[in-house]
Amino acid sequence: MQISFLKDLATPRNPRSHFTFINYLYEQNRLNNYINLDTFLPTRYEYEDYLRWCASHFDQSGLVSYGQEVVEVVPDVVAANGKVTKFRVVSRDVKTNEVTTRLARHVVISVGGKAVIPKELPSSHPRVVHSSQYSMRVDEALADKSKPYNIAVIGNGQSAAEIYNDLPSRYPNAKVTLIIKQAALKPSDDSPFVNEIFDPDRVDGIYRQGADARAQAIVNDRATNYGVVRLNLLEHLYEKLYLQKLKNPNPADWKLQIKSNRQVVKTETVVEGGQEKLRLQLQKLRDDGSVGKDVEEMTVDAIFFATGYVRDSHEDMLKSARGLLREGHSEGAKIPIRRDYKVDFDDNKVAENAGVWLQGCNESTHGVSIPHAPMSFDNDCTDDGFLGWQLSDTLLSIIAIRSGELVQSIFGGEQTTAAIRSKL
Repeated sequence: MQISFLKDLATPRNPRSHFTFINYLYEQNRLNNYINLDTFLPTRYEYEDYLRWCASHFDQSGLVSYGQEVVEVVPDVVAANGKVTKFRVVSRDVKTNEVTTRLARHVVISVGGKAVIPKELPSSHPRVVHSSQYSMRVDEALADKSKPYNIAVIGNGQSAAEIYNDLPSRYPNAKVTLIIKQAALKPSDDSPFVNEIFDPDRVDGIYRQGADARAQAIVNDRATNYGVVRLNLLEHLYEKLYLQKLKNPNPADWKLQIKSNRQVVKTETVVEGGQEKLRLQLQKLRDDGSVGKDVEEMTVDAIFFATGYVRDSHEDMLKSARGLLREGHSEGAKIPIRRDYKVDFDDNKVAENAGVWLQGCNESTHGVSIPHAPMSFDNDCTDDGFLGWQLSDTLLSIIAIRSGELVQSIFGGEQTTAAIRSKL
C-alpha cells in the first residue's frame, strides 16, 4: 500500500471502533507479528483481507445485496407540496439479469472508477489487461508459467511499477519491458509537510477555491501522486536491473528492460509462428516531451497497462434526476455537489429529508484535480487516469472522516444504529 494503516475505514473518525485495522489484526491473532514488521504500510493482500473482514460483518444482515448493477436512480414519490420524497433505484442481477426496484429517501452513490482504455489499445482483448484486473486475469492471459513470453507493461506510476516487478516472479523465463513516456521513473514525494495536503481539514479550503487555484495546486504538488513510484520500489527495481547487467553485459539477453521516452501510437494483432501476437508501434519522444520522428515496433504476447480511471458513472445513473437541479444549470455540465457531498438539487423540488449523495467522484470540488479527461497515450498519462491527480476524494486518506460527514449530513446528530435504521 502507499498509505498508512491508520487511515483505515474508521481510525481517524473513531479509534475505538470495532472496524479499525488494528482490531482486525488483533482478532486475526497477528497484532504482535505486524508490530514486528515495523511498517505503517500493509501489503495490498492483507489490506484486501481487512476490507473483506469488515464486509463479512454484514453478509448475513440482509442489508447488502451483492452482484447488483445499478442501472438508474429515478425520482419517484412526490409529496402533496410537489417535492420528491423518495427515489427509485433500479438494479440488475449480473448473473440472471433479473431487475429489482427499491425505494429510498437517501441514496449514496459510491461506485468507484471505470478503467480507462486508451484508443491506441484494443478495447476488448484477452491479453490486453488494465492494472485493475491484473491479479484476476494475469494467469488467464498467460497460462504457461515456464514459457518465454514477451510482455509489455505501460505506465509511469506505482501500479505499472508493481506489475513490472511482479511479472518476473510469475514467469521466470519471460522478457518484460516497461514502456514509459518520461526519461526515467520518478519517486513520489511522501514527506511529512507535503502529506498534509491529504489531511481532512484541507477539504474546506479546497472546496472554496476556484478551478484555476486547484489547477495551480496540481503544478505545485504533482510529485505526491502524479505518475510517480515509491522510492523503495524504485531502488528495488534498479538493483534488479543492475544485477542483470552485472551477470550479462549484452542488453539483447536481458529479461527486464525499460523503454523510456516512448509513447504507443498503434496496436495491431499479428500472427507469428502460428501464434497470435500483439504488435506495438512506439513513437520516440525527446527529453523535452516533444514528439520525435523515429518509430519502432515490438511484438509481445500480452500487454498490461496502468492508465487509470474515469469516475463518471453517477452521471448516467442520475440522468432522469437532472430535472431536479436548480434552474440555470446547463444540461451538459457536471452534476453540482455541495460541501457535504449532497447533490445540489433545487430545494423547491426535493424534500429536505431526501436526496442523493456522491462519494469518490468529487475530485473537481473536494480534492485537487482538473476536469475528467479519458486517457490517451497522446496525453500525459498518469496512474490515476486523469490529466491531473486527486487529493482526498478518490483516495483512502479521508475515507473515514468523509463517511462520518456523510452520515451527519443524512441523519444529523443522531448516531445510534437504531436511530439511523428508523430513518432509512
